[in-house]
Amino acid sequence: MQLQLDEFQDIWQDAFARLGKQAPDLAPLLQAWQQPHRHYHTLQHLSECLTWWQQYQAIAARPELLALALFFHDAIYDVPGFASSAYPGVDNESRSAAWAADCLHQAGVSADDIAQVVGHILATRHQAGVRRDELTIDRQLLLDIDLAILAASPERFAQYQQQIRAEYRQVPTLFYWWKRRQVLRFFLQQPQLFCTPVLSHLNVLAQKNLRTA
Repeated sequence: MQLQLDEFQDIWQDAFARLGKQAPDLAPLLQAWQQPHRHYHTLQHLSECLTWWQQYQAIAARPELLALALFFHDAIYDVPGFASSAYPGVDNESRSAAWAADCLHQAGVSADDIAQVVGHILATRHQAGVRRDELTIDRQLLLDIDLAILAASPERFAQYQQQIRAEYRQVPTLFYWWKRRQVLRFFLQQPQLFCTPVLSHLNVLAQKNLRTA
């Protein structure tokens, strides 16, 4: 079940309240998540992420920073054929992190807390060579939540596959599936895709979905 707009607002307001700050307007961020070229990286994905966060935030040292990172982690999501002018950068993650840093700075959030949120967002690049078992529990939880779709029900996973293809509909089919197989194989080859104790059980489901894909 997808979160309602007032539920997004409640989580946003609470995160800033825990920081002792007044929450800025959430509307521009939610509008970004609803851009028409998006099919997977939408409010549905944000809702799924925040629902996992609600369930397991108690294991995090700074759950409010995780919530803010989740709100911003795909705030900018450009694909072939679509390019925004907001926060120029090398990739979607760095540009989303820049937006987060700007927003949090204007809200008066401390530099150390902003750096943590930025680090969380950049970690969602899921780069090769990163030892996830050496990350903080907060960052492990964030990455587990971001990848939880890989352990979804077969029906939701199939929908996810279709949604990603729709986002890259301008990419030729053969080239798309060649690149997509590389991405899926990368995740399949990870020795421990989900690292937090509360979500480690998702490894079995993810392996099954990835092998099928």
